[in-house]
Amino acid sequence: MAKKRKRLTPDTERVLKKMGNQIKKARLRRNLRAEVLAEQADISKGTLTAIEKGLATVSIGAYAAVLQELGMVEDLGLIALDEDGKQRYQKTCYMNRKRATKMKE
Repeated sequence: MAKKRKRLTPDTERVLKKMGNQIKKARLRRNLRAEVLAEQADISKGTLTAIEKGLATVSIGAYAAVLQELGMVEDLGLIALDEDGKQRYQKTCYMNRKRATKMKE
């Protein structure tokens, strides 16, 4: 039986493709062949190709292994980091309201 795949929004797919492209550029800047990086990250070359294409079927562990081998593992810590910033922004928006919302009668 085939696995069901969660449908992603076009924005999410765009972000994954951009991230995959950035990983590919980082690999090329380091003059690493795909086979070598895949071997170092202990993944298959096909998985690395899927990562560089930004496919959503690749596990986060594979992304982490590739980023580790590229010396970019600290970038994983930036994922969802801004949650505190969003909460602070929302609190200031609520505190700076000019008027209260109209109550229904």
